[in-house]
Amino acid sequence: MKKAELSTESTPDEARSKAPVFVLGCPRSGTTLLYHMLLSSGNFAVYRAESQVFNLLEPRFGGLSHAANRRRLLAAWRETELFRRTGLDWNEISEEVMAKCRSGGDFLRIVMQSMARCQGVERWADCTPEHLLYLQRIKRTIPEALVIHIIRDGRDVALSLEKQGWIKPFAWDRRKTLEVAALYWDWIVRKGRKDGCSLGSDYIEVRYEELVRDPPTVLQTLGEFIGQDLDYEKIERVAIGSVSKPNSSFLEEMKEGEFNPVQRWKTGLTADLLQRVEILLGPSLDQLGYAVENSGEPALSRKAPTRAASSGASLRGMRLLYERYFETKLRLKKKAPFGKLLASHDLSRF
Repeated sequence: MKKAELSTESTPDEARSKAPVFVLGCPRSGTTLLYHMLLSSGNFAVYRAESQVFNLLEPRFGGLSHAANRRRLLAAWRETELFRRTGLDWNEISEEVMAKCRSGGDFLRIVMQSMARCQGVERWADCTPEHLLYLQRIKRTIPEALVIHIIRDGRDVALSLEKQGWIKPFAWDRRKTLEVAALYWDWIVRKGRKDGCSLGSDYIEVRYEELVRDPPTVLQTLGEFIGQDLDYEKIERVAIGSVSKPNSSFLEEMKEGEFNPVQRWKTGLTADLLQRVEILLGPSLDQLGYAVENSGEPALSRKAPTRAASSGASLRGMRLLYERYFETKLRLKKKAPFGKLLASHDLSRF
């Protein structure tokens, strides 16, 4: 578990107990589990959805300082599960948004604070994994925000992402979905850690494996970070969502009585695939303290040294290509009119 070392104007200790908390990370890294643990601890507004504000709503509808954009956002949001799960009165929330909202941060604050008031609690949390890519925007519009970045072994994440089919490869890489999923984990985690360093003591990292292995200890540290007692016995008793029912891509394991979300890659990856993934992720895995089974380039056998060397070069090229692709897509999404185009399709899923 790690707090950012760089210093900024951090949230004062006396305000931390009411500050909003962002539980973020690469998808399939345990964000939902930790988020539901926070909700089960009490005093948080219960919202069983991802808000999708910074990654979809704000890019789709542009500057919310314009009343026309706010009206368009509200009209689209009203037709989604994102609104229906708030349980809010439409007339009241739309009136408040039109009167007070000037940014995505304003919109999220207004909606979540309204839910907190209705539920009789003091604070709220967000669990939209991709918001990890928008830390600067979040902190600029919600200065008191506290960020928890949960990190999981990239090999396990890649397996889960591939099973879900969320990260799409280029047409010529359609047989390399696992490698592309691994590269997405590598990119988003490195970017999240880099941006998180600018948040000072309002940013903390936690390992998924530690949370699963020793939840009371991890929750005690996180409780000190957010200024709230995270009583694990109470959390187990309330057991909202994935605290009682794992949000896993491998539910068939539970039916067979063999559910274990840690180091699934040891049985889920062939030796060849493991070597390829570890070549792609090796530096990040090592930096994060995850042991690598195979280090270096593919072994140069006497029978096919040229083929092995070519494979290593191909993976290096692949890593560079997808990193540039992910960065370019994110940069375009943050700018009009590309953001409206890229976010419009994604919003239709909700």
